Amino acid sequence: MLEQMQQDYKNYDPRAALMAEARAVLERAAAAAMADGSLPAADLPAFITETPGDAKNGDVAANLAMAGARVWRMPPRKIAQTIAAHLDLPARTGAFDRVEVAGPGFLNFYASLGWLTGVVYAASVRADYGRTDAGKGKRYNVEFVSANPTGPMHMGNARGGALGDGIAACLEWAGYDVTREFYINDAGNQIDKFGKSLAIRYLQLYKGEEACPLPAECYQGADIIAHAKAFAAEHGDAYVDGDFEALKQAIVAKALPENIEGLQRDLAKYRIEYDVWFHESDLHKSGRVQAVVDRLLASGACYKAEDGAVLYRSAQFSAKYGVANKKKDGADETKDEVLVRANGVPTYFAADIAYHYNKLAERGFEKAVDVWGADHHGHVARMKGAMDAIGLDGERLDIVLMQMVNLMRDGQPVRMSKRTGKAITLTDLLDEVPIDSARFFFNMREANSTLDFDLDLAARNDSENPVYYVQYAHARICTMLKKLAGEGIEYGGPAAWAGYAFPEESEQALIRLLADFPGEIAAAAQRYDPARVLRYCLDVAAAFHRFYGACRLRDAEPTARQARLALCLGVRGVIRNVLTMFKVSVPESM
Repeated sequence: MLEQMQQDYKNYDPRAALMAEARAVLERAAAAAMADGSLPAADLPAFITETPGDAKNGDVAANLAMAGARVWRMPPRKIAQTIAAHLDLPARTGAFDRVEVAGPGFLNFYASLGWLTGVVYAASVRADYGRTDAGKGKRYNVEFVSANPTGPMHMGNARGGALGDGIAACLEWAGYDVTREFYINDAGNQIDKFGKSLAIRYLQLYKGEEACPLPAECYQGADIIAHAKAFAAEHGDAYVDGDFEALKQAIVAKALPENIEGLQRDLAKYRIEYDVWFHESDLHKSGRVQAVVDRLLASGACYKAEDGAVLYRSAQFSAKYGVANKKKDGADETKDEVLVRANGVPTYFAADIAYHYNKLAERGFEKAVDVWGADHHGHVARMKGAMDAIGLDGERLDIVLMQMVNLMRDGQPVRMSKRTGKAITLTDLLDEVPIDSARFFFNMREANSTLDFDLDLAARNDSENPVYYVQYAHARICTMLKKLAGEGIEYGGPAAWAGYAFPEESEQALIRLLADFPGEIAAAAQRYDPARVLRYCLDVAAAFHRFYGACRLRDAEPTARQARLALCLGVRGVIRNVLTMFKVSVPESM
């Protein structure tokens, strides 16, 4: 046993290994049964192995007998009994100690002590337990937040930041090569509007608001006024009587980098670090936008209108990925879309196509994963279709649509900041609740679910707060180990608990949960759903508290005590790894 336990547990996924072993022994048993005539010779049917919902039904359930009823022309239960009679389960080295035929013909496998021991060993020894090579190093680009640099970040950006970072973390732990990216929209209409808003606010400082009214379509925020005042403090009235376009360019040149630095500063405070900050303006300066338009024209996906505009045959390519885009009035938007206006200025859509072409074709990412607000759902089909139109595969672009956030206090919606009286921003939120709570809460629900963020709960320091509950489980283990060490009770390594059978139900339940960890991460990565990892972590914390209440440690006999110490170390490692993945602090005392 000890020799087996010394194997390299790197990238070890206990559940996947168990499933693979069950499938292998079933295939060998079926082959043996057909070889001796117990079953008619036939091609092995496709069948499913899965984890039963109730551990009383085993650790793996297989439907081979039901799947093979038509192939072998026998009742499923008789097939199951025949296969079970041909199973070869090594008594000392196998993953299973028994198999039972249940119901109409399910084959239920029960894990051996060797497998349970291996889970505890892997979880307690490997600091990176949970990591696997499921992604096989495939290069994924995860783009998230990408807020316009024309103002502060709002609640959607706050959720998108935590969600995107969580998706990236799950992908990394599942063995993908991940690049976190922020797309800076520093070109196009929003920057022109930003410059116009700044310039008018600057002129108002000298000429008054009546002489220079701010149009309704301009940005109205106090941050615009603050930028204008800062520009005036530096340049005085030098631009008051000059060219308006020159004023816009000058004031944007000062304000835009400051806003981008502000985004970077706020996101860093939120514990988000990007690998790439990609400027939209670079796409235009480098000629990439025009090159993509030329490529689409050459392929026939675009054409020139009589007024010189370039139009894209959107419906032709987007239909594959869903219904036509909808206008706000509900009408189908089936008309061709403008990529280059008659005045020669590309639209945002043209730049967006060029940007994704850059990610997938030029930089060679296997997948581009974008986190968007749900209000962009109509853009999904046309962007994926555009990838097909440009000669790529639209399936290489995955969009995670994120629903809105409702901030709640005392059971009532909160829409305005106490400090500013305006809509609550990311900065406002982090002034009210701990960063740990913000990052944890924003990842607790699936992206496609509306999130009610309870400000009161997020600030509480008790077990009702989910992040506190998980952190407390980790701290409780650390405190217990420190106290035992002070009494001379130290963990003696795997040899100190060799042969312990983990007979208690709470022990086995905890071990089976630990076994799920790598698979939960891999599934979260595949589905872009980090919420499942946090739900899992909450289950681990709850199972640990039940185990701690049911099983003695200090007063247990030496072998049992050492085994339970190993189990505690495994739980501590799993909780630490989850919290670290999500950049939530990992306290050792509370």
